Amino acid sequence: MVRSRKYVGLLLLSALLGAPVAAVAYGFLALVNYLQPALFIRLPVGMGFHTAPAWWPVPLLAMAGLFVALAIRYLPGTGGHSPADGFKPAGTPAPADLPGIVLAALASLCLGVVLGPEAPLIMLGAGLAVLAGRLARRDMPEQAVAVIAAAGSFAAVSTLLGSPILGAFLLMEASGLGGAMLILVLLPGLLAAGIGALIFVGLGSWTGLGAFSLSIPGLPPFTHPSLAEFGWALAIGFAAAFLGTGIRRLAQLVRPHIERRAIILTPLVGIVIAVLAIGYAEITGKSSSDVLFSGQSALSSLIKNASSYSVAALVLLLVCKGLGYSLSLSAFRGGPVFPSLFLGAAAGVALSHLPGLSVVAAVAMSMGAMCASMLMLPLTSVMLATLLLLSDGIAVMPLVIVSTVVAYVVTARLTPRPAPAADQPGPEVVEADPEAGDRGGTR
Repeated sequence: MVRSRKYVGLLLLSALLGAPVAAVAYGFLALVNYLQPALFIRLPVGMGFHTAPAWWPVPLLAMAGLFVALAIRYLPGTGGHSPADGFKPAGTPAPADLPGIVLAALASLCLGVVLGPEAPLIMLGAGLAVLAGRLARRDMPEQAVAVIAAAGSFAAVSTLLGSPILGAFLLMEASGLGGAMLILVLLPGLLAAGIGALIFVGLGSWTGLGAFSLSIPGLPPFTHPSLAEFGWALAIGFAAAFLGTGIRRLAQLVRPHIERRAIILTPLVGIVIAVLAIGYAEITGKSSSDVLFSGQSALSSLIKNASSYSVAALVLLLVCKGLGYSLSLSAFRGGPVFPSLFLGAAAGVALSHLPGLSVVAAVAMSMGAMCASMLMLPLTSVMLATLLLLSDGIAVMPLVIVSTVVAYVVTARLTPRPAPAADQPGPEVVEADPEAGDRGGTR
């Protein structure tokens, strides 16, 4: 298949689509990055306040709930898939679904909901790529459509996680593909991701806005893991599994009740998230943005300023952001990756006060374990927690692997097995053959 002319044409089409899809994705992230401070910082100042009053997140989160509920109910595509189901392939969205996906994502991300941009970007990239592919050739086979959709998703998240390789691993592990099919989908996707990364870098330099990617520079050096830190890796993985399972279980428990009366209850959920952020800010004196948003931009600041956070403040941050994260998963639209990383980092900073545990090791192990528990993607979780730490990542990787594997296995044991489908055939009944006699045969 790779040697065929049709596959080469598919590679060329993926490369051509990577540039415009990446440009749209960059524009989406730039809009989110502009609207967040505009709504939470510049707007209250423009209305005559010296700074944003403490109650300011309440009306914004309420509006987020209303906009998302309207998009889910009245626009095609239900605003994308619910993040409470985890990071799973949701199929290729139809072109008519894209406006609802974009509106629900912008309302969630810009107005303070505790979710990230990766899931909407993946769906947006896939939908745009398929739309362009079908415009170029209406009779495109379904297999080609699936490959083009994957390439669009690769291009859209090419540098969001700090590297095109990280985005590729995230998508491939989530898709569950393997064998020859993995190679057939991976090559166009990597090509589109490479083109997309160039577009992200070029637009970041040309616009002066920079790259909207995750990185944690300026960390203290980490030389090698100790025996005590390997012991802590087991404990951290075990604890993260229970925390992540609790967040997902609560989201899945609350979601059916919200969906029945979404227009009324989704704004109320937004208000509860705002109250959690306000309570945290009033008690600790820190910014409410620690609780709100995905944590993508606040992650580096949290780790760099770890000494300014008391253990009590960090525990309260875990409680408030964990509850806000769970409620966001149940009612809003967005991605689960960045909040899980932020919660892991906050837990790691708190745990670094324990004996025999450095800040870098604690943060890395906690991020990997929380990500594995929330996403159920162990390889991606290890890569996220290590590559984001730059030069410290290689040295701390053995610890991250241990904590991630423990978190994944314990989470799998804590997760109930799915009930069999109603139309699924039961086990075949094997009856004795009366004619078999002494032969002992069965039928």
